[in-house]
Amino acid sequence: MSQFRFLHTMIRVFDLEKSISFYTEILGMKVLRRTDYPDGKFTNVFVGYGDENANTVVELTYNWDPETPYTHGSGFGHLALGVPDIYKTCDELRAAGATICREPGPMKHGTTVIAFIEDPDGYKIELIEEKTI
Repeated sequence: MSQFRFLHTMIRVFDLEKSISFYTEILGMKVLRRTDYPDGKFTNVFVGYGDENANTVVELTYNWDPETPYTHGSGFGHLALGVPDIYKTCDELRAAGATICREPGPMKHGTTVIAFIEDPDGYKIELIEEKTI
């Protein structure tokens, strides 16, 4: 069997520019590439912390002219980001306009310190404190 590598996670977004702003201005990711597909009436924007050849990224898919926001269903859980100081990070994210939906603290039944924020479409993003970053 060949070696596998996790490439990206795709999420559908209702307001593409608002989502790009959140992921780049609030979470500090970079737009890596953007492609419009006029025949399919959608746009894909890939954002992340580094080149796609070496990093896992997020694919924001915008279907042109959606009538209503998407539902998340019961299967999707969250994206996760490692951060060095979760309390400071949450203070900075809150000041930048992010919604903290679970304040930092030890996870239930464990000792790992986590928090959760939401993107403009309500997708949950878990922050996990990693002292080695």
